[in-house]
Amino acid sequence: MTDTLLHIVLYQPDIPQNTGNIGRTCVAVGAKLWLVRPLGFLLDEKHLRRAGMDYWEHLNYQVVDSWGELCEQLPGKSFWFVENPASKLIWEAAFQRGDVLVFGSESRGLPQNILAEHRARTIQFPMLPAVRSLNLASTVNSAVYEAVRQFGGLG
Repeated sequence: MTDTLLHIVLYQPDIPQNTGNIGRTCVAVGAKLWLVRPLGFLLDEKHLRRAGMDYWEHLNYQVVDSWGELCEQLPGKSFWFVENPASKLIWEAAFQRGDVLVFGSESRGLPQNILAEHRARTIQFPMLPAVRSLNLASTVNSAVYEAVRQFGGLG
């Protein structure tokens, strides 16, 4: 796991097309995608193809049953929680290779108990008050490439 550029966690994602787009981003940069159940869709071949995930065979991913199981799988890793509102902007985070970026579901975000425990490591993108949230796939893509920018590239 030490050679993984980033770990991207989707906590109970609802929309397969978003997960497909996020998976594509993970393949593009060499990140591992983690999906925390329950999922709002099936991961069988028919559903993956319909969601545009035809490159799924190239994706390094793992599905876990719970938040606790995820934490057991990633001991000692630095976690960042992308959620609105947050204690700081994403530009204030100092990302390191191997970090874990956690994103909540499209309909519910991240649970309050997780956010309360990790408030100091919760980050957000700047937004005007008229916008409640950004599209999950767009947010993950932006966060991943900000981390890659900080590393100085993929190499």
